[in-house]
Amino acid sequence: MALASLHGLEFSYPGSARTLGPLSLELEASEIVALLGPSGSGKSTLLRALSGLVPHFHGGRFAGRAVVAGLDTRTARPAELAGTVATVFQDPEDQVVMTVVANEVAFGLENLGTPPAEIWPRVERALVSVDALHLRERKTVELSGGELQRVCLASALALEPQLLLLDEPTSQLDPDAAALFLAAVERLGATVVLSEQRVGRALELATRVLFVEDGRLLLDAPTEQARGWLAANRPSWTSPSVVPTQSSTRPSETVLGLRGVTFGYRGGPSVLDGIDLSVGRGEIVALSGANGSGKTTLAKLAAGLFEPDAGSVRRVGRAGYLSQDPGRYVVCETALAEVALAVDGDESRAQAVLERFGLGWAAARHPRDLSSGERERLGIAAVAVAEPDLLVLDEPTRGLDPDRKGALGRWLEEYAAAGRGVLVATHDLDLPAHRRIGLSVETTQAPLAGELVAV
Repeated sequence: MALASLHGLEFSYPGSARTLGPLSLELEASEIVALLGPSGSGKSTLLRALSGLVPHFHGGRFAGRAVVAGLDTRTARPAELAGTVATVFQDPEDQVVMTVVANEVAFGLENLGTPPAEIWPRVERALVSVDALHLRERKTVELSGGELQRVCLASALALEPQLLLLDEPTSQLDPDAAALFLAAVERLGATVVLSEQRVGRALELATRVLFVEDGRLLLDAPTEQARGWLAANRPSWTSPSVVPTQSSTRPSETVLGLRGVTFGYRGGPSVLDGIDLSVGRGEIVALSGANGSGKTTLAKLAAGLFEPDAGSVRRVGRAGYLSQDPGRYVVCETALAEVALAVDGDESRAQAVLERFGLGWAAARHPRDLSSGERERLGIAAVAVAEPDLLVLDEPTRGLDPDRKGALGRWLEEYAAAGRGVLVATHDLDLPAHRRIGLSVETTQAPLAGELVAV
């Protein structure tokens, strides 16, 4: 008997013309399934249907049946599936409820009535499995995006569920952390549905592949067969979207110069110590490094959101900054108004930029009704429309499918070639860059100051 099954499932959100389904499939015990598809194709909705959040939490039109561990989700609420099903959502910032990491990982176990003697050993094992034991006593609000994602992953693993649903679980993880987590998932022995835009990692782990597009299931096949289908029908999904480039010319003018920059958050040690960094016009500089090494802090210093404790930051012209999770900072009721905000309400200019990023159709939509990848593109458009001299992007490929990531890379090259500078904090080696710089940090119980090294 299948652990989970969908029979003629259909779902659409209120006010949306997009529909998932009709869709039917079965998930067997212990199989690992890669769920692939473009941004906005319905992958997250499919995961929500398997967890019972659709239809009980998200309003909309639901038809068909979803049965998980013998429970029909039309009558069984998500709380009844807790422990059997665990989900890690796209936005870890919205999943955390406790203020201390260890308590966050223990929270689900306590709610399930796990014997107290078992809770803390399971918490420790889960944190070790994602290389986050050193974060155990840290406050969740002080964590980087990647560190917070690790904590959410540990919280799910600690439950030892029969069905584990993962929505872009490695989007903010450095390569080592991502590999460690996926190895832990494989050892778990649960049925896993992994929605992932880093296709290579997903295909290495999965035994079966689902490909969803425009709400329809186009492919359901064993991994090797799926590789052939992808190569023939979606070639960008099996090869890098962008070939990184190196610059052979020296930039004519520096738009960003950091000299001896040191910074620490109030009451804590230095996060950055003695950093020197420059970005020139016509240049894309990619900033990499392990989770918690200070990439976001450095990006905010570059954009002028923080002032250094020591050293100097010099910028020429205007700077624009895109945060790790731009969907948390939307302030307008429509996508068009959100983009027009930076150009004094110039809607024609905003519409042109929306079209450039493939979001012209969403002009009248509320930003929070868009998928994670669509919100990411909206955030880029909202910053880029003002054409800042220095564009600072923090993990801009989060939620982007290979085609959209390729389009972003080409746009970045065009943007820099027009005489502007770009600084990108990213784990994604497929984005183009003229220089790649790594932020190095020694792993200890407490965060140490990072230093820049050429890579």
